[in-house]
Amino acid sequence: MDRAYLSAANRAVPLAAPDEFAPLRLGGLAAFPPVVLAPMAGVTNSPFRLLCRGFGPGLFVSEMITARGFVEGNWKTRLLASFAPDERPRSIQLYGTDERFLGEAVRELVADGGIEHVDLNFGCPVRKVTAHGGGAAIPLRPKLMARLVAAAVAGAGGAPVTVKVRKGIDEERLTYLEAGRVAEEAGAAAVGLHARTAAQLYDGAADWDAIAELKANVSIPVLGNGDVFEAHDALRMMRQCACDGVIIGRGCLGRPWLFRDLASVFSGQEPPDPPCLGEVADVAMRHARALSAFFGEMIGVCHMRRHGAWYTKGFPGTAALRARLNRATSLADLAALFGELPRDLPFPVASVRARRAKGSGTQRVALPPDLVDAGCEALPPEAAVDEAAGWVQGG
Repeated sequence: MDRAYLSAANRAVPLAAPDEFAPLRLGGLAAFPPVVLAPMAGVTNSPFRLLCRGFGPGLFVSEMITARGFVEGNWKTRLLASFAPDERPRSIQLYGTDERFLGEAVRELVADGGIEHVDLNFGCPVRKVTAHGGGAAIPLRPKLMARLVAAAVAGAGGAPVTVKVRKGIDEERLTYLEAGRVAEEAGAAAVGLHARTAAQLYDGAADWDAIAELKANVSIPVLGNGDVFEAHDALRMMRQCACDGVIIGRGCLGRPWLFRDLASVFSGQEPPDPPCLGEVADVAMRHARALSAFFGEMIGVCHMRRHGAWYTKGFPGTAALRARLNRATSLADLAALFGELPRDLPFPVASVRARRAKGSGTQRVALPPDLVDAGCEALPPEAAVDEAAGWVQGG
């Protein structure tokens, strides 16, 4: 790769030396390079996972699935929990605040769905989740968190169970160190830390020092998440934090070839230059056809509208195309739009780290009144969560 494509912080970063990094090991699973596709709502469905997997190896986790919806047979939940026949290993992220539903969902997914890795969502910052005591609010109830992890571990029958957390609610209520301890004691195989608080959402820089601190305080593997937009970022994170793996979130939106780049740098090789616009358009159409086969053409094209905006972000002259994407209703519409693009336009350097998905800004985190007032450890009601709401959770 021409290092002019890299940010200033990465231009002098050395590639991985032989045997510098070990495979990520979760129970009987091993992944090299030690990279994990973050669960992202409305994004990491089977078509996107397969697309990323086609560029390079790693562990590719489903979008967040609600345990109760799965147990009760909700058709949308069941669809999003499905995997292609050749998807191995099968990793799924579950959300739940009731240990009974969580344990039953895990048992069924492992026994009947061939799931080989379960990740538990204790980091979602969305208001409708935290207001019910779920997501990032769960670590405020460590006894509840312990019961949830234990229920999942018991239901998993030996398949590794991991947890994903944030630093805490805000800077005054940091929970990640205790959450790591609770997860380890309850039998989790690893803990992933998105190094921002729920109040931060995606604002500001991720606090990689917190990842290093968590790694120093637990004996299970720690996965770092936050601000990995270039493959060389992953090398810097692992060296700075001594973490066991890296979670890839927003950095791969519109750039699934990031997994190719990661495989290169962890193998001690420079990755190729980013694709030109014509190659990007070809990847986008392959993605669109896969989405349409999975969801049906109309829904698949609707999904592709925002993906198309991510694929073309930063390329000069594509603003009009992004406006027209919102009116596309068929694969033929998408093919016509992408077919108009100048194929030899080079990839825009500035767009590599450009913000994708949710905009900047912070929030005041919504919490249940009993949790705010008394730190109640009672079992909260299962929150109603729409998995297709489109909130991107990865860092």
